[in-house]
Amino acid sequence: MPVIKSISSMRNRTREIAAICHEQDEPVYLTTNGEGDLVVMSISHYERLKAQVELFEKLGVAQSQSAAGKKGISHTQMMAKLRQRVHAQ
Repeated sequence: MPVIKSISSMRNRTREIAAICHEQDEPVYLTTNGEGDLVVMSISHYERLKAQVELFEKLGVAQSQSAAGKKGISHTQMMAKLRQRVHAQ
């Protein structure tokens, strides 16, 4: 269930909001005059969301390439490339 607080809570209860973000790993929605205004979340939560967006973008590109008939590489070829990268470091 979303956590919703008024924007004045950010000034008066900053530590409480930070605790919700970190302990519950949930974003807190802040309202101004009863309307949604901002979202506050922990950096780790934000980084996970950002990684998901990047993954979905890459999957979208791969899907459109596949639909266009472009041939990718096999799983075996990809694993070989990844092993080369790991051993090169």
